[in-house]
Amino acid sequence: MSLPDADHDLVAAELGREPTPAETALFENLWSEHCAYRSSRPLLSAFDSDGEQVVVGPGDDAAVVALPAIDGDRESDGARASDETYVTLGIESHNHPSYVDPFDGAATGVGGIVRDTLSMGAYPIALADSLYFGPFDREHSRYLFEGVVEGISHYGNCIGVPTVAGSVDFHEGYAGNPLVNVACVGLVTADRLVTAEAQGAGNKLVLVGNATGRDGLGGASFASEDLAEDAETEDRPAVQVGDPYAEKLLIEANEALLDEGLILAARDLGAAGLGGASSELVAKGGLGARIELDRVHQREPNMNAVEILLAESQERMCYEVRPGDVDRVAEIAERFDLGCSVVGEVTEGNYVCTFDGETVVDVPPEFLADGAPTNDLDAVEPGRPDRDLPDVDLAEAFEAVVGSPNAASKRWVYRQYDHEVGLRTAVPPGDDAAVMAVREAGGEGRGSGIGLAITSGSNPDWTSADPYEGARAVALENATNLAAKGATPLAAVDCLNGGNPEKPEVYGAFEAIVDGLADMCRSLETPVVGGNVSLYNDSASGPIPPTPTLAMVGTKAGYDAPPAALSGEGTLLLVGGAGGALGGSEYLAQVGGSDRFPTLPENPGEVVAALADAANQDATLAVHDVSRGGLAVTLAEMVTEAAGATVETEDAVALFDETPGRAVIETTDPDAVRERFDGIAPVVALGEATATGTLTIDVAGETLSYDAEAVADLRSVISRELE
Repeated sequence: MSLPDADHDLVAAELGREPTPAETALFENLWSEHCAYRSSRPLLSAFDSDGEQVVVGPGDDAAVVALPAIDGDRESDGARASDETYVTLGIESHNHPSYVDPFDGAATGVGGIVRDTLSMGAYPIALADSLYFGPFDREHSRYLFEGVVEGISHYGNCIGVPTVAGSVDFHEGYAGNPLVNVACVGLVTADRLVTAEAQGAGNKLVLVGNATGRDGLGGASFASEDLAEDAETEDRPAVQVGDPYAEKLLIEANEALLDEGLILAARDLGAAGLGGASSELVAKGGLGARIELDRVHQREPNMNAVEILLAESQERMCYEVRPGDVDRVAEIAERFDLGCSVVGEVTEGNYVCTFDGETVVDVPPEFLADGAPTNDLDAVEPGRPDRDLPDVDLAEAFEAVVGSPNAASKRWVYRQYDHEVGLRTAVPPGDDAAVMAVREAGGEGRGSGIGLAITSGSNPDWTSADPYEGARAVALENATNLAAKGATPLAAVDCLNGGNPEKPEVYGAFEAIVDGLADMCRSLETPVVGGNVSLYNDSASGPIPPTPTLAMVGTKAGYDAPPAALSGEGTLLLVGGAGGALGGSEYLAQVGGSDRFPTLPENPGEVVAALADAANQDATLAVHDVSRGGLAVTLAEMVTEAAGATVETEDAVALFDETPGRAVIETTDPDAVRERFDGIAPVVALGEATATGTLTIDVAGETLSYDAEAVADLRSVISRELE
């Protein structure tokens, strides 16, 4: 490990001497792009992170937001349900590790985001995974895909946290660098809330969890550089190895420590290991620390100072504890068969580490944690395509789009996840958004509590076609997913993935997705309360598409929600304005050509609110948003063996347009839906649901007709190929 010359000179000037080998390694990791956001930090001020619901915003291990009050069947504007009930949100990437070792790379991504939740004093209740791979028809893409899904399912199932939402995308741009983005939602009460801010000098720093080994060394710096062609073999030591059974014990031990009020501050050991967690914890409190590295419980012999300091061995937490509580913490750790080491104490001086009787680190903690300079990079503004639509057979286009891996059913993925564990999942995976029963608010039945809706995803075709408008569409799409289940957005976290920022065209596209995501979330009045940045997702095959994954939560009264599947008994309406273009669509991905990006609504917040209200109307039988593949895929996903539809559209653009902010509603009271959208967005009569189990679409006089079995066969490409 070595510092770039410019960074070395800054460090030497600050210290007034040459840095030691351990200091050099510590700065190299904590000042890496992965930890310090050197290229992205100047852009992140674009996000609005404030709101009266925000308890803890960006900068901690996870964000914390308060639940709104529920007044009867509606949320009360601006009120909190309780000053004591909070939701935590966090998201992280494990992209490079998942390329090198898809199983362990993905599994430890889950473990890391769960420990971020524990750091806030919260109990994890749900996971969401957004996954991006190269073309599905390539053997290596499938190898990565299967390994990642297996890693997520193994870890999540073992720790008993349900994976309830997410997305899967296949795109040429991920062939050499897949993305694995994982979000976690937790619950905490005000009296149990902790942060990663050290509280006072004299308190002890206690390491609880698995023993420290040599796995994951240099993981932070590894994640801050392009993937080399030999990464799968050469970078294997930088990938951590997870133990979900130890993590489950850590979850329960964390609860026991909170029950007795033993935790003053906490940080999980992730990037840069003990060095990262302990230095950042004390720096946030304006304090210092003295760490004795010899006292860290280890599982491998003859580990040196740098290895102990920077190893990213999993299932470990760093706690700030009162001196008088240390013995009790050790007793609880022993009860859960976890290791426990008092590794140091909080001070009012520098961040100091000793090993074998010698001082190996002695640096100002704020300089170490926050002193990395930002990069001044050039940006080239992305171009925008013109319309060049090919003349194709309509039936062939329909079958290609509905049967594409991106639009196909993802049941093969989510059926491997235990999404029922915890007994909170009211709407499971496979719908627009999952809905979790957060708590009972008095009364009986499914309508008496608060429903927390969860959605997560992005669309690389959208952001490739137009990074700014595509990112705006990603935010609106996630909000529409929530509204389709009757929920209104509460808060969001983002995982901003990009290629090598030193390439002006890559940085220009990255800058555009940041601005687009921030602008739409602002229009939706949804604060972005935290997130993660992953750059240098570049390989021999080129940079990834700019990929702004967004995880968003919303709330509703009760946790019943209209299904996406048709009942066969109502009228079908298309609500929301069409964008009149096919740029970034699955249609163009399948048949070729180009187009501008669809025009998004000027009043997205009003559209989302109207859709949520319409979804909660008593006459509403089914709701499904229009997204990937446009109306063609939406209708195909709504059809069942017992219920079909007969609809009309004006042309192919209307059939395959993917403009977000729209949904198909099956209702027995069309006038009530029209009234709610009056003056807000168009409402178009599509046709009728039927009890025939057949989908019939009239496109300007040309008829497409498929029975439910044929539709299901088209949509089963992933399970058909992998099972």
